[in-house]
Amino acid sequence: MELNSHLILALLPLLTVCFLVPSIQAISVEYCDKKGEYPVTVQDIQISPDPIVPSKPATFTISASADLIAPSLGVSLEPCDGKDIKGKTISGGKVVIEVSLFGVHVHTETHNLCEETYCPISEGKFELSHSQNLPVFTPPGSYTLKMEIKDESKLQLTCITFNFNIGFGSYVADN
Repeated sequence: MELNSHLILALLPLLTVCFLVPSIQAISVEYCDKKGEYPVTVQDIQISPDPIVPSKPATFTISASADLIAPSLGVSLEPCDGKDIKGKTISGGKVVIEVSLFGVHVHTETHNLCEETYCPISEGKFELSHSQNLPVFTPPGSYTLKMEIKDESKLQLTCITFNFNIGFGSYVADN
């Protein structure tokens, strides 16, 4: 009997880790153009809480890096108006977010880039963060988010997709 209790105590930390690991998995990011290279690349996405709970604050934090002077990029750094961003900072732009549920488009929103991060963005690492409360009637499920960042000249700096989950929320108002 004593051997069984020692075995259980020894295995308890291992079992705890096994159950916690799925809840702290990294979010898989895919680029819209799988062959293309973008001046802005994404290193990590954090969602809090995960899964998101309707009517509660949800925060998306995206760690990214700007490579504004790399000559080997597969996309043109020359926007339509002839301005060149090589060696410059990103002083503004838009973040366009499209959300789909089971492949069906359900929502689009556009934000000022400088309201989601500090501007100007220089060469190197930076973070975008966005928080909002989803309506209480938001259906639970597996969602796909497409995020596109464009500079002030409408040059596409990055375009990514990733999945996130919305869990069951409280349909009764908190008192």
